[in-house]
Amino acid sequence: MTSATTDALPAAYERLHAYGPEFGGDEEGNHGLTNHGPMAIEVMVRRELDIDVEGWLGRYVRRLAELPGTSEAIRPGEWNAALGQARRLPDWTAFFRHELTERQWSEVLAEWWPRLLPGIVAGSTHGVIRVGHAVRTLRGTDAPPARQTLDELAHGLAFWAARYRELAGTVAPAGTLTPRQALRAVTRLEDQSGFIAHRLDRLERSSGWTASLRALEPATSAGQVPARLESLVNLTAKAYLGFGHGAPVLLVHAATAPDAVRHVLPVLPTEQWLPSLTAAWAAVVAVVATYAPARPAPHTEIVRRYSEPTRADALQRAAEHGDEHVLKFADTAVESYDRTGDPELLTATLHAGRLIDRP
Repeated sequence: MTSATTDALPAAYERLHAYGPEFGGDEEGNHGLTNHGPMAIEVMVRRELDIDVEGWLGRYVRRLAELPGTSEAIRPGEWNAALGQARRLPDWTAFFRHELTERQWSEVLAEWWPRLLPGIVAGSTHGVIRVGHAVRTLRGTDAPPARQTLDELAHGLAFWAARYRELAGTVAPAGTLTPRQALRAVTRLEDQSGFIAHRLDRLERSSGWTASLRALEPATSAGQVPARLESLVNLTAKAYLGFGHGAPVLLVHAATAPDAVRHVLPVLPTEQWLPSLTAAWAAVVAVVATYAPARPAPHTEIVRRYSEPTRADALQRAAEHGDEHVLKFADTAVESYDRTGDPELLTATLHAGRLIDRP
């Protein structure tokens, strides 16, 4: 990144941190929409996209809700009682901001990652995704981290902690299916209606949930985890071509959630790698089972609708579209393209732009 774009990100974070991670919803703050501003801005700046960041941000913040004030401090030895308590979000934010001023950010992350990982579906997986984008910023420079960037990690961890939710029936992979086979075999919910919280309630009680998780062939060592995560991201990004129409926005996260885990992995102790893969797979299965149609659309037919884009075209089209989900998905799919050279991953970015409404 150039110095100009590097300076733009802390300034954007500063502005966005006046707002909470969600807006709308009911009186308890449930069933609201997620504030994607910090994640989308990180993509724009890192990719140096041809987009007016200030103008985009000015339009985006109009829809957001201010972050409320704190109510009661979260003490280090008593944090478990506040886990999953949405009303304690401001308290969690203050807690993590303090932690990140006292210790190295990587040390704080290594301590809290395994505590939060079982609740990876928190906030429709946006907790882990926001943390992943913050970690990318922190990893992307040798200079001491800007205060605003550390604050962004604090906001991401706080959102994850406040919206923490474990899913009953979660098990580690123990089957024989390849990632491609296991993804195709995920059992869909018969009733895919309502908010994601309602769908997850039904998912926990469904017979296919645990079976879908278990079916994947496990990694046998930590050293296999990075490649396995890359494979999951590649597969889910490409699979969007077939199932994206089922829920164009939500199904983006089948790729972006495991990608967030992939980007955090290098700063974690290796003993946390296998549990991270288990959690990433659980996030993929949860999103696919609750939103993807049982019968994918004809893959080849969809690909034929588009002229094959270049890598630059895919990113430029995402910038022109301007939607935060399209931007994040394009970022993930282009990375997969860089690894595999598969042009259908670039086509998937155009398909997302077609399915998701422009802001």
